[in-house]
Amino acid sequence: MSDTILLERDGALARLTFNRPASLNAMDFEMGTRWRDLAHELTSDDTVGAIVLDAAGPAFCAGGDVVAMATTGSDGAAITAMADVIHDGIRTFVESSIPIVAAVQGAVAGGGLGLMLTADYVVASPAAKFVSKYANIGLTPDLGVSTLLPAAVGQRRALQMLLTDLTIDADTALDWGLVAEVVDQPGDRAEQIARSWLEGATGAFGQAKRLVRTGAHRPFAENLGDEARTIGAAFDTADSKTRVAAFAAASRTPRH
Repeated sequence: MSDTILLERDGALARLTFNRPASLNAMDFEMGTRWRDLAHELTSDDTVGAIVLDAAGPAFCAGGDVVAMATTGSDGAAITAMADVIHDGIRTFVESSIPIVAAVQGAVAGGGLGLMLTADYVVASPAAKFVSKYANIGLTPDLGVSTLLPAAVGQRRALQMLLTDLTIDADTALDWGLVAEVVDQPGDRAEQIARSWLEGATGAFGQAKRLVRTGAHRPFAENLGDEARTIGAAFDTADSKTRVAAFAAASRTPRH
């Protein structure tokens, strides 16, 4: 089994750790396959309620491993095939009903932006830096960047990052909406957030994530139908019945 991405389980919490620190966690072919396989494994496991995505070493992810691409004799067809494998994992995670929080440190470059934005909530360290670098080496966005980046920061800012050599710091990323929080210990904070999902209405958090993520790319009428079916199914769960009853009881309590 590949150790390019580590999987750790603690009950309903799953932690995925990018583990190629010597390469700034750039994703090579082996790591990309591991990513896809873990996506299918975790999203098909009903015991997984939340996922923490983090990375070993000084950087979160430097994108695709361009050095490996250049030195292994890969051609464009091989790169397309590998991108499809990684994209399968990204799509599987994004469209799942499992909320994901990412803890980010150091450099997040190129496709690393897309991998980071696979998460629904991003916590960054004050030293984190974010940059595209695609065009600098004559390449185009992949790993969901052309969709996930403008969804996070807006089209104009996404183009600013993709069409210039702009590097933004953590505070700017927070201001732009690329990350949700900037803290000194992003790993600890990310785990705290994931556990809050598990301690709360886990299923409802997961379905809210799924509705928002998938709804961005569907007709409005289809989204409304999905919302109606989802809230109806949620209302019939034991967890919802307990929480709704408690809410109703508290609402009837006289206030003095």
